[in-house]
Amino acid sequence: MKKSASETKETWKTIFLFLAIVLALTSPFHYAIVNLYPSRIYVGAIMWCPAIAAFITLKIKGRKISSLNWNWGDWKYIRGSYFIPAFYGIITYILIWTFGFGGLANEEAITDWGEELGLFGIGTLNPPSITIIAIILLGTVEVIRASATTLGEEIGWRGFFIYELRKVLSFTGVSVFSGLIWAAWHWPLLVYYSNNVLLEFITFFIVIISMSCIMAYYTFKSKSLWPAVLFHAVSNVFIQKIMPPLTMKIDGTEHWLGENGIMFAIVTSVFGIYFWRKAMKEKL
Repeated sequence: MKKSASETKETWKTIFLFLAIVLALTSPFHYAIVNLYPSRIYVGAIMWCPAIAAFITLKIKGRKISSLNWNWGDWKYIRGSYFIPAFYGIITYILIWTFGFGGLANEEAITDWGEELGLFGIGTLNPPSITIIAIILLGTVEVIRASATTLGEEIGWRGFFIYELRKVLSFTGVSVFSGLIWAAWHWPLLVYYSNNVLLEFITFFIVIISMSCIMAYYTFKSKSLWPAVLFHAVSNVFIQKIMPPLTMKIDGTEHWLGENGIMFAIVTSVFGIYFWRKAMKEKL
């Protein structure tokens, strides 16, 4: 049923109320990250601001928190939300190794990784064993830990925000608009960490909009916020914790590596287009 002009206006008012609250809540922590230090305390606080903003917005609008999609959803979407980000992270680094933008980590690098994770405390392990155990631990325990913070983001962005957008925008509009907002919301971290701000802003926006398309697909198909929580956590772990230690950097190719790298932007955009086409075909 087509929405009336008043209903559309009310939805947009709700959307901008939510965004204003997100901005108000995150601004002190954005300031702390840029001017003090991007500690995990500040980053963790920021990641829970969208959830708090969603709860406040629901309260103001007289809606219940239970109206969010807390149900677990179909397991096939949970599985997909684990394997898709793991898959695109692995593909990204296979391409980096193949084209010579980075090399496979040597035994010394793997040994350092094992020492960092404390794996030498469980016996004598060779580099292949360290690699396997580290990937298993990071791909399970670290994903669970990371989900505690991505839950805060996803309650707000996928649990509330994109469902409001869906009332007034198409799937394409939801994916692009939410992606632009989500990417812009990360600007302090980009400013603090970027070596080439312009390039990394471009690649990061491509990555985030592509991820938004995939995550919107899984969220709407599952009618649950949990696939997005898992997807976000797995993506962070693979692209930040698992694949970089397995890669030796090569001078002059740094802009191809990492979550703000050119290769990750290329790979995620391919995945994003695939899921966008899938959503169009399924009239999502």
